[in-house]
Amino acid sequence: MAIYAHRKGSESNDALMQRFKKQVQKTGLMKLLRTRQAFRKSDSKRATRMKAVKREEYRAKNRKKQFYSNM
Repeated sequence: MAIYAHRKGSESNDALMQRFKKQVQKTGLMKLLRTRQAFRKSDSKRATRMKAVKREEYRAKNRKKQFYSNM
């Protein structure tokens, strides 16, 4: 998965670097490398479930708030 940027004619160094950076961003390589930079222990099943429950409570509360704010 090598990314190459060859100079086109009389292209400046700045333009070449900009094109290379854009290619790197499109591949998502830097984002992947940042996530892998440090080990992150995965949540236990209980913690995952608790997060899901809290998320659902929060969403339900917001739906209720949104419903009553339109009246």
